[in-house]
Amino acid sequence: MEEQPKKFKMIDEKFICKVCGKEVERLGYTARDHCPFCLSSLHVDINPGDRLSPCHGILEPIGIENAKKGQYKIVYKCNKCGMVKKNIMAYDDNMDLIIKIMASPRNGER
Repeated sequence: MEEQPKKFKMIDEKFICKVCGKEVERLGYTARDHCPFCLSSLHVDINPGDRLSPCHGILEPIGIENAKKGQYKIVYKCNKCGMVKKNIMAYDDNMDLIIKIMASPRNGER
């Protein structure tokens, strides 16, 4: 069976964060996939933007990884199913929280 390439569906819209309750604005240059205030996300996608995951758990930030060309990724673990996924940080993410996560002994925990 041939593996299908991942598909990316661009969804960049305002939302109210299910974790911290703050209103999150559109990102404007790519899809907004997490809250910039608490860094949490929802496990709603199988492939980016498809909204096909039946889980709907909270993706909790557990680590920060160096990606490429000065970019960093937030490492998430779903509090419902345990899946680990990564999202590229956004320019307006809470840097105090990012530093706190980076300094945590569990940074990058899987």
